[in-house]
Amino acid sequence: MSPILLILVAALAVGLVAGGSFRNFERIRVHWWALAIGGLLLQIVPAPTIPGLSERGSGAVLLIGSYALLLAFLTLNRWVPAAFVMAVGLLLNLSVVAANAGMPVSSEAVRIAGGSDAALISAGGTKHHMMTDDSMLTFLGDVIPIPPPFGVVLAVGDLLLYGGMAWFVVQVMRGRSRENPRPLALWFLSYRGKHAPDHWRLAARDRAAGHAAAEPSGTER
Repeated sequence: MSPILLILVAALAVGLVAGGSFRNFERIRVHWWALAIGGLLLQIVPAPTIPGLSERGSGAVLLIGSYALLLAFLTLNRWVPAAFVMAVGLLLNLSVVAANAGMPVSSEAVRIAGGSDAALISAGGTKHHMMTDDSMLTFLGDVIPIPPPFGVVLAVGDLLLYGGMAWFVVQVMRGRSRENPRPLALWFLSYRGKHAPDHWRLAARDRAAGHAAAEPSGTER
């Protein structure tokens, strides 16, 4: 089972134990799902060779594009639970991938996780490569081993991303998520139309009521 699937299953179980309900997912409004789907697809599809770039460079371009799409998705939906934590995780991964033209992986971490360098290269394709003395931002690379039976190597950014995903699931199931406004209301903060969340509309109404109460009547003038 992949780490993401395992974490999601565990988060669903925690949400149920905490008194949450699957029905609360019906109430969460998430926009621009295509960005998230596109970002995830770029993570898993084999990297074709882009003209003018090496095999490793092509893989890095796909990874960078994936992180850019996922960050755009989280920016548009930044009111959902743990969006900030997930975005920080993506930014950390993006930084190390951009600096090294791919994700550098610690050979020692691979050994502790029960794998081999050859197996990593075969599984990771051109998007991952073994860490060398020339690698930069190595502390942000895949340096955290998870021993068997999981047998994976993660980066700090992965921990934040997966932890944010788990928190999102649990909070939504417990009904602790705020209303997520449409992008129009996100970008134009003065907008108070039907796409603005309830807490914005109520605050605007309360301010208007307070202003009317403070305004002197015609006889008082």
